[in-house]
Amino acid sequence: MKSSKKNNQEIKEKIMEYIAHSENSFQEAHSLSKHLIETAKISSSFAWKEDYKSIFYLTGLLHDLGKYQNAFQEYIRTGGKRGSVPHASWGAGYARCEGMLETSFVIDGHHKGIPDNSTWKVDTEPFKRNEIEEFKNVVAQFTEETKNNENDFRKETLDEIKKTPSHREAFIRYLFSALTDSDWLSTEKHFNKTISELRPDISLPIEEMIDKLEVEFSGKSKEGKINHMRNEARQQVLQKTNQPCGFYSLSLPTGMGKTLISIAWALCHAQVNNLKRIIIVLPFVNIIDQTAQILKGIFGSELVLEHHSSFNEDDTATRDDDFNYALIEQRKKLACENWNYPIVVTTTVQFFESLFSNRPSKCRKIHNIAESVVIFDEVQTLPKDVILPTLQLLKAVQNIMNTTFLFCTATQPAFEKRKGFNGIDNIQPLINDSNEMYKETRRVEYKLLNKLEPIDLSDLLNATSDKGTSILVIFNTKKPALEFFNLAKNLDHWEKKYHLSTGMCPDHRKIIIKGIRDDLAARRKIIVSSTQLIEAGVDFDFPVVYRALAPLEAIIQAAGRCNRENTLGLSGGKVFLFKLHDGGMPDKTYSACANHAEEFIRMDLEQLYAPDNFNKYYAQVVNLYVNPDQYNINQARKDFNFQTVNDSYRIIRDKTESLYIYHYSEESRQLFHSLEYKEFLSKDDYRRMQAYTVSVYRHFIIQNAALCKTMPQGFLVWYGHYDQQTGISVEPIEADKLIV
Repeated sequence: MKSSKKNNQEIKEKIMEYIAHSENSFQEAHSLSKHLIETAKISSSFAWKEDYKSIFYLTGLLHDLGKYQNAFQEYIRTGGKRGSVPHASWGAGYARCEGMLETSFVIDGHHKGIPDNSTWKVDTEPFKRNEIEEFKNVVAQFTEETKNNENDFRKETLDEIKKTPSHREAFIRYLFSALTDSDWLSTEKHFNKTISELRPDISLPIEEMIDKLEVEFSGKSKEGKINHMRNEARQQVLQKTNQPCGFYSLSLPTGMGKTLISIAWALCHAQVNNLKRIIIVLPFVNIIDQTAQILKGIFGSELVLEHHSSFNEDDTATRDDDFNYALIEQRKKLACENWNYPIVVTTTVQFFESLFSNRPSKCRKIHNIAESVVIFDEVQTLPKDVILPTLQLLKAVQNIMNTTFLFCTATQPAFEKRKGFNGIDNIQPLINDSNEMYKETRRVEYKLLNKLEPIDLSDLLNATSDKGTSILVIFNTKKPALEFFNLAKNLDHWEKKYHLSTGMCPDHRKIIIKGIRDDLAARRKIIVSSTQLIEAGVDFDFPVVYRALAPLEAIIQAAGRCNRENTLGLSGGKVFLFKLHDGGMPDKTYSACANHAEEFIRMDLEQLYAPDNFNKYYAQVVNLYVNPDQYNINQARKDFNFQTVNDSYRIIRDKTESLYIYHYSEESRQLFHSLEYKEFLSKDDYRRMQAYTVSVYRHFIIQNAALCKTMPQGFLVWYGHYDQQTGISVEPIEADKLIV
């Protein structure tokens, strides 16, 4: 032992100071003790509850304990192969020896990701068995440099959290997020102080925002029954802001303005509970763009952050001990890394796949869900096969992070706890009597085409041709939507014919949607053949809608595009439900839910007008046709298998790829040529590219590989045909699910 101490002393004298990272542009090395203390302080500041601050601080302090190895100091000063001197397991091993298991998990994964329980034990076992010769010397040097007494590192109890494994697992995620973000922020400050100082630090100006929203509401018309009902709904909701953090629901008929009403409630609720931000979670990118523009128009663009697929993190660029910061700087998406912003508008994919992730870059933002109001709009789109672990984790997050969750939809799913379904114990509705409000705003009459006996597309075309008005036809997949459009476009029944699908890039869809709105406003007779994308966030107002048989929630959403503003009077809009011979269903689960909806409808068509029935339908579907924890994620969470959970949880099950459409327009070609020789693409580059990209399933790329090219920057370019009416046109892409 004396010999070991002597060697340690010799190296210490030679090194003079232990460092965490190599020199920055000012030829300054990053002091290890400074980095540890700074990381600890930042991490502690992310803990909303006083009881948590100690373990958050200790985790930050211990995370780079292994850098006190002599071998690591030689490596960081002289260079060498990255990862040749591992260090994360040292702090993890120490924490495990001291009984701080939460800290041990987090430290072990702060570079590679939180491991499964078995992997964590393998990494930390040698320290527990006292097999690491240098360990005591490393700890001694650490305590000396950081001015800590080893006796201060005692077992953290967290007794209340430890009683429930799922809550404990969620706490580890919270702690992991705090550590990874604080570690990154401290490192960034060393390598690029300028960038560090540019990071936003904007508080939520609640009173100012409430005033601006009130101006917005006061400028809206109060005439007419629908506007009267909108105002009544807002008044009801605002009477329930003085409530503690928890779970709430806002169930309103489509077209009642639930987005702004939910924001109004969230602001007042945040004011009462001293919450820090509002996070709005939406299923589709087009809704994000639309919602963000509305909010920017009201509150100012400086308060609203959009985060969707254009800004996906790249774990290959994750910070490491001797990382090339210039490379990282080019790739990082500053505003989206940790959600430190007053209002965040993001996708269900980003939110939940970050929450269930074990990867450092994805998890950085999670700690900022604490002390927030999270609004889930169009919540009925959440996949049913992972709904149980989704709700279980939300319960745990609400418990340990002091967060409020608001579920918004026209068709409220059955998320409550019931026999055979361990959902949420108490979801408080913000509307007193949804049934009455739906009854008072009944704008459509449902009809069954051919008594729901199967028809083909030519029969459907004949049925639509004699209506003498504008018509919206909604299909479940791209194939029938495209085929029907091709049939309709050659007829003279309509002044204009439109097609809408996710086979079209966002810029194309935007132009088409504007054209449809303009034609409807001018009272031109048009027909639109569309996929499901039109059912959420696209505020069309058609007198007649045809909807292919689908799950109940999709039918109700489709009806929301009919007589939306009640210009035709109560029940003046007509919604025809039809069934195709070939089914036209994306997958087996969707088909099973649609079949159950058919039974529901045939039993009594009037059930479509009462929201209470939607809840019953959802509960029946989950019990009969869908395993709400299809991939056994809850068990993996209880077993602390973080890698397994990460690999199992998906909002979109099928792998998709983004294709940049070269031949879409002169603008898409010019943008491509301005980027093709850039070594790195910036956040703004990706944002501009997003307008000309289409998400397709992997098999499409494989089948049409000759028409695709992978660029050095990593993105795929489509050089094949692009139809100016229908989009990518080599072959239809089946299974219209959520777009990433």
